[in-house]
Amino acid sequence: MREITLEELLEAGCHFGHQVTRHNPKSRDFVFEARDNIHIIDLAKTKEGLETAAGFVKDLAAKNGTMIVLGAKRQARGIVAEEVKRGQDAKSAEGLFSVTNRWIGGTLTNFSEVSKNYKKLRDISYRLQSDEEKAKYTKKEVGQWEKERQKLETFYGGVADLKKTPNALFIIDTHLENLAVREAHAMGVTTVGIVDTNADPTVIDYPIPANDDAVGSIKLIVSYIIDAWIEGRKTGEKKVEEVEKVEEKEPARNATPRDAGGEKPKKRGRKKKAE
Repeated sequence: MREITLEELLEAGCHFGHQVTRHNPKSRDFVFEARDNIHIIDLAKTKEGLETAAGFVKDLAAKNGTMIVLGAKRQARGIVAEEVKRGQDAKSAEGLFSVTNRWIGGTLTNFSEVSKNYKKLRDISYRLQSDEEKAKYTKKEVGQWEKERQKLETFYGGVADLKKTPNALFIIDTHLENLAVREAHAMGVTTVGIVDTNADPTVIDYPIPANDDAVGSIKLIVSYIIDAWIEGRKTGEKKVEEVEKVEEKEPARNATPRDAGGEKPKKRGRKKKAE
C-alpha cells in the first residue's frame, strides 16, 4: 500500500475538529491544540490510525472477510456509493457492502428478521424483471411492487446480498452512528471508524482521528480504506491461484510410472554366479 502523507491529510482538512465546548474528554489524546475555539487534530495520530486501520482491512479482504461501509450522513452518501462501486468495477467487491441512507436498528443484533427484508427485495426485483410474472397481475399490482421495491432499495439496497453478520463495520462519524457502534459491540463485529473530537475513540477497535464533516477528509479516508480492500482481495486471489498450481503439480510429481500409463519398472539385481 502507498504511504499517505501529512500534506495530503492537511490539504483534505482532516485536522479540523469541533468546537472546544463540544469535545469529548476521551479525545484529548489526539488533539494537537485549540485555535479560535476549535480543536485541531494531530495529523500524525490521524496518519497512524489510518494506516493501522487500512492494514486490518487489507488482511480481512485477503481472508475473504465481509465488511459494511456505513456513511449515512449527507456529506458521505455520494462518496461511499462511488467508492464501493469502484471496488465493484475492480472485481473486488465480493464481501463489501454499504449503507448510505439510514442504519436500520437490528441490522446486526436481529439479523435473522432483518434479512427477511433482503429476501423480499430480491423477490420483488425478480418479479419486476420477469414478463411472465408481471403478466399474471394487474398494472396496479405491478405498480405497487415498484413502490415497495424502491422503498426497500433505499434502506437495504447496499446490503441485500449479505448472507450473515459481517466481520467488520467501517463507520463515517462514530458519534452520529452510535446505534451501529453498540450493535457491533454486542455482536462482536470489529469496528473501524472516523472519530472526530466530539466522539469517544475508546469504543472503536480501529479509530481514525479526523474531521468527519469535510467532504475532502471523508473522500481521502474512504478511498484509502477501499484501496486497502481492493489490494487485499487481489492478494487473497493470488494466494488461491498459487495453492491451486501447487496442488496441480503435486499429483504429477508423486505419481508412479504405472499411474502415468507405463509399466512398473522391473527390479534389477546382480546375477548369481554359477557354482
